[in-house]
Amino acid sequence: MSKTIMTVDDSPSIRQMVKFTLADAGYVVIEASDGVDALEKIESETVHMALIDLNMPRMDGITLIKEIRSKTQFKFIPLIMLTTESQVTRKQEGKAAGATGWIVKPFKPEQLISVVKKVLG
Repeated sequence: MSKTIMTVDDSPSIRQMVKFTLADAGYVVIEASDGVDALEKIESETVHMALIDLNMPRMDGITLIKEIRSKTQFKFIPLIMLTTESQVTRKQEGKAAGATGWIVKPFKPEQLISVVKKVLG
């Protein structure tokens, strides 16, 4: 069975690029346009992993990770930040919130697939 990955980004072009990359590798992809949208969708879908942008309207990535981690059924789901931010302090903030890892945009498709395979097994 294919694993389902949620991509959360306010940029339609980034979501599309992530979706194409992951779909080509055999994953099912659910798109969410921001943290609020992601929380609604994660409750009604089976999601094995999420790729989350940091800077988004309505709810940013750090807040989204805290919200997801506060729900028992999502305590162990891999949550990877996929963002243009690369400062150590932001990475520490993400890790403290419960992020599993951090990928800096722009990303190489093979880099994304490699991280996904490593995290999902």
